[in-house]
Amino acid sequence: MNANPSEIKPDPYFSLRHAGFTRYLTSNHLFNLGRQALSITIALQVLHWTNSAAAIGMIGFINVVPLVIFFLPSGVLADKIDRRRIISSTMTVSCVLSILLVLSSYFHDAIPYFGILRGANNVIHAIAAFFTSAGQQSKIHFDNPALPIVFLLQFFHATARVIGNPPRTAIIPQLVPQDAISNAFTWNSSLFELSAVLGPVLGGLVAAWSYTAVYAADAVFSLALAVSLLGIALLPGKPRDAAVAVPKATAGAAFIWKQKPVLAAITLDLFAVLLGGLTALFPLYARDVLGFANFEFWAGCMRAAPSLGAITMAFIVAHSKPFRRPGVTLLWSVACFGAAIVIFALSKNIVFSLIALFCTGLCDNISVIIRHTLVQVMTPDYLRGRVTSVNQLFIGCSNEISEFRGGLMAARFGPVFAATFGGICTILVAVGVIFSLPALRATPPLNELEPVEEK
Repeated sequence: MNANPSEIKPDPYFSLRHAGFTRYLTSNHLFNLGRQALSITIALQVLHWTNSAAAIGMIGFINVVPLVIFFLPSGVLADKIDRRRIISSTMTVSCVLSILLVLSSYFHDAIPYFGILRGANNVIHAIAAFFTSAGQQSKIHFDNPALPIVFLLQFFHATARVIGNPPRTAIIPQLVPQDAISNAFTWNSSLFELSAVLGPVLGGLVAAWSYTAVYAADAVFSLALAVSLLGIALLPGKPRDAAVAVPKATAGAAFIWKQKPVLAAITLDLFAVLLGGLTALFPLYARDVLGFANFEFWAGCMRAAPSLGAITMAFIVAHSKPFRRPGVTLLWSVACFGAAIVIFALSKNIVFSLIALFCTGLCDNISVIIRHTLVQVMTPDYLRGRVTSVNQLFIGCSNEISEFRGGLMAARFGPVFAATFGGICTILVAVGVIFSLPALRATPPLNELEPVEEK
């Protein structure tokens, strides 16, 4: 007699027993570590050069533009070209861009202030001033010739990341068997969150000494991921039915629209993070709200706290049975995520602030695991790149536009209002999805999901 799946003791290390996945997971973790450190470092350097919250928010806008332009082509590429080749190519480009960041940051005083750089600074200044309150406008300054160069390099960094992200996610089901996919995404999420803990803290500490050292480390880690895929074999995916037409570039969006549980999970994450994102506010909270002199370090700690919570939750999930009602669990996690944001927004004590951020990570990791498992398990392999690219659009827009929203709102109304507003709206989003997309509540346990073939 076969055992009931719900009675089988989970193996929390099942996916790690596959050497190809473990090798990729390790190198991808190093890349994420460097990228998290780079992200906080660019924000700190821009704040140092401009003293402008709006300028930090503009980094989010720069990151989202390539996402909107390239998300459909990136998905098609991930389904048509060997995913290992795309990952290695984009990581090599990322390495070169980080080296250019090293040079532009280290030699910023020696860069001639050409007319085009002066004009670009004037444009950036005008945009930032428009969103900055009258009392703060005299305190902002845009006179560093390297600032437009850093913004341009960040744009190309974001482009390489957009093209490389769909294959980086879609390759995971090709590294482990079907029944290990959920466990693989749990560990992938865990190490991502570990990098998000260590990266900002190390980035904040090192950035207080040298911005260029952080950029150099990112270059090394990008190169490590580029070469790590050499010799890794992929498991064959289920071939596309010859009777089914070759999928269009928009097939990923069409698939998501038809699969209501996937649509609900992605929509919930999109609006929750877009409205509740706090990343752009951490340097401002550390410096202006909590009044720390060494605000770089505390901004890094704030950015790391949610990821520490996420690691804790990922460890719990990896050693637990699959969620029996993942849709309901997801809705509760998002509502609690919003409540924790409100607590952080109103806190004036660093201990309470870090605890609240830790709780946001606990809740967010549940959302990440459920959403990624729904997307990757329910999607047939020949559509994974296209579906992942659309998922990337939702995730990227929510993360980057939330930085844009948070920075601009903080410049106009202050960081406390910006964070409180986001937390309340996140709770309202969870309530709205309960009534507008009821299919999410009926989602079966994650270990019972199967790929949905297009007819």
